[in-house]
Amino acid sequence: MVTALWRHPVKGFTPEPLASALLPTGGWFPGDRMFAVEDGPSGFDRAAPEHLPKQKFTVLMRTAEVAGVHTRWDEAARTLHVAAAGHEDLAVAVDDADSRVAFERWLAVVLGDAVTGPLRLVSAEGLDHRFMDHPLGRISLLNLASVRDFEARVGRPVDPRRFRANVWVEGWPAWIENDGADRDLTLGEARLRGVKPIVRCAATHVDPDTAERDFDLVPALFEQYGHRWCGLYATLAAGGTVRVGDRVEMT
Repeated sequence: MVTALWRHPVKGFTPEPLASALLPTGGWFPGDRMFAVEDGPSGFDRAAPEHLPKQKFTVLMRTAEVAGVHTRWDEAARTLHVAAAGHEDLAVAVDDADSRVAFERWLAVVLGDAVTGPLRLVSAEGLDHRFMDHPLGRISLLNLASVRDFEARVGRPVDPRRFRANVWVEGWPAWIENDGADRDLTLGEARLRGVKPIVRCAATHVDPDTAERDFDLVPALFEQYGHRWCGLYATLAAGGTVRVGDRVEMT
């Protein structure tokens, strides 16, 4: 069963919960990782978009402080709302150059010495491209049973938000997703195809509430299981609506 749906409008920044999502055939999880913030030139070219390493952007792997910046995407108004403790909230009209510059300046103040800059908001809207960690990772799923098994082994709580997945799944056996490559999945009305287990990075070391690196999660994964996987990437073979509470099946 789907227990939660999440989109991350800006790569590396905080997620938004959704009650439902319309998944497009062959496309991406809607509203997810449409934007990214360069920390210095990344080489991203809207005329010829290519997959780029996450290190080219302002992400948790490099900059834990990003977890303290909260984002919300208003599709109808085409406005990105951002907030951070101790700073004035900002509404960013993404189609307005001056508004984007105001956001970049605001973010530079919020992140301070944690970034080198210059910061620049870039967009993949309207392109067959998203700022994903893997070029074939159109949608990501997290098995909550696997997270609980990991918690039991390391003897501490592990917030599933650390894994930044689009879909949280309940009801699967722990770690079944590690064998999910090339398998068919039913997700609400949509049909998916498993691509590969998700290799985790130091972004998971950051507490999503405190923005502090407080747990060496990736070494702990390897110590307990001999791998660094947690979650499954999939592609959208046939689109449809998925809702919290819908069934999830793997065949």
